[in-house]
Amino acid sequence: MISVEGLTFDFPGLRALDDVSFSIEPATITALVGPNGAGKTTLLRSMAALATPAQGRVTVDGLDVHRAPREAHRRMGYLSDFYGLYDELTVRQCLAYRAAAQGVPATEAEPLIADVTARLAIADRMAQKAGTLSRGLRQRLAIAQAIVHRPSVVLLDEPASGLDPEARSGLAQVLRGLRDAGMTIIVSSHILAELEDYSTHMLILGEGRVVEHRAIAGVSESQFMILRLARPDPRLASILGTRHDVSGLEIDGPVARFKLADLGLRHDLLRDLVQAGLEVAGFDVERQSLQDAYIATMRQDRAP
Repeated sequence: MISVEGLTFDFPGLRALDDVSFSIEPATITALVGPNGAGKTTLLRSMAALATPAQGRVTVDGLDVHRAPREAHRRMGYLSDFYGLYDELTVRQCLAYRAAAQGVPATEAEPLIADVTARLAIADRMAQKAGTLSRGLRQRLAIAQAIVHRPSVVLLDEPASGLDPEARSGLAQVLRGLRDAGMTIIVSSHILAELEDYSTHMLILGEGRVVEHRAIAGVSESQFMILRLARPDPRLASILGTRHDVSGLEIDGPVARFKLADLGLRHDLLRDLVQAGLEVAGFDVERQSLQDAYIATMRQDRAP
């Protein structure tokens, strides 16, 4: 769906992007994360053909976005961190104007507007002026403007900035719905806990280069198991330590952390522990949050 090859972008005295390359699968949501100044916004603007890189290229469905920016814009939706709305226009007028700007024929605009306002839960605000909307509703309108022409790719820069918890939860539902509708989405944000709710992949930038790009599924579950007993038992170390399918064993009181050669062996191991008389209170795959994975990756990248 999206291919970025050797993207390099220079500001005077600063290389913002340094030979950035990656590809994005269709119908996925990629969390674009990294410290301030990592190049996230520059990357999104370059992908949206709003900034011209020094070298490299971005393609969407095989289309070079910088060679054919107008056609690329018809296939893409982009929402910047600091977006603007026409405060004196109604919600309907804002969306009709954006649809026209994206080349949508007037005869096709109305059903598209009806669909996008239903998705963003602003259908009851059609006659209300944009300038009178709350922060959360303005954000929804801005997203609606970005997707009213039904793009295949959506780029969002800090879409949850300034939203209250309820509005952020609603935004997550909206993004999952767009993904289910077949859209490919890249979301830049510092709120990693929220990204984890709806993202399928994580792309980490650091100092203008790709530090890591992987599926979230590989982040949330590690190879380690966590076993908890109701109370410490000295037999735990001897039982686990003698098994050939257990490695990396760490025991801290009633809690054991270890790698299991095959997750399919969990049933057999649990049965053996219970038959030995150990009071097992919990047994599961160790979960690692997106934030934990991000911090660990950045620390490893900065290590000498």
